[in-house]
Amino acid sequence: MAATLLSSSVLTSCKAQKNGTNRTGMNKTQKGAAAGAAGGAILGGVIGNKYAKGNTVLGAIIGATVGGAAGAVIGRRMDKQAEEIKRNVPNAQVERVGEGIKITFGSDILFDVDSYSLKSATKDQLDQFAKTLNNYQDTDVRIEGHADATGSDSYNKTLSERRAKSVGDYLEGLGVRNSRVTEIGYGEEQPVADNSNESGRAKNRRVDIGVFADKKMQRDAKEGKIQD
Repeated sequence: MAATLLSSSVLTSCKAQKNGTNRTGMNKTQKGAAAGAAGGAILGGVIGNKYAKGNTVLGAIIGATVGGAAGAVIGRRMDKQAEEIKRNVPNAQVERVGEGIKITFGSDILFDVDSYSLKSATKDQLDQFAKTLNNYQDTDVRIEGHADATGSDSYNKTLSERRAKSVGDYLEGLGVRNSRVTEIGYGEEQPVADNSNESGRAKNRRVDIGVFADKKMQRDAKEGKIQD
């Protein structure tokens, strides 16, 4: 039954997006509330398990899903934060996902080849990102480093781990609490494009960041303590 409901929701959403319309006339926050009320447990359980209970940015965001009215409140908070990030960090790809935000930086933007030292020119982008994170203290931040398939598995894993840590350390140096930040490197394990050509490899060299409600925000939203 759970699988049937989930498949139906996904198919309906995909058709609406393909046609460029929203049959329900709802915005992202309202859709998040409806999805949460109808199947928050399904999304958090089925999809969360698929992504190893938070072992990817997407899994972490879905794993933090509250749903219902509380999820709608969190969604409005995330809408505001995502817009702020888009304005202040133009070189990043910013996506609203469920009750969270996924931010992607191309590694070539942040680092030189085979380096995990942040480029001076791009530190300004992270400065602005840190300001936004500090404006929304009740969120957790997951930083993931990814690599292309050039070089050995062990080398790429180590490089991606060091790059994720470099980003995390820099944000923490700007006041983002260490307790909010998780860093992990996946090496070449999670490609998003074809590694057989340079265009694809460039897309695979990236840092993904997930921003989602921490336990306090989830609790406050459920108890009606968050004011829009």
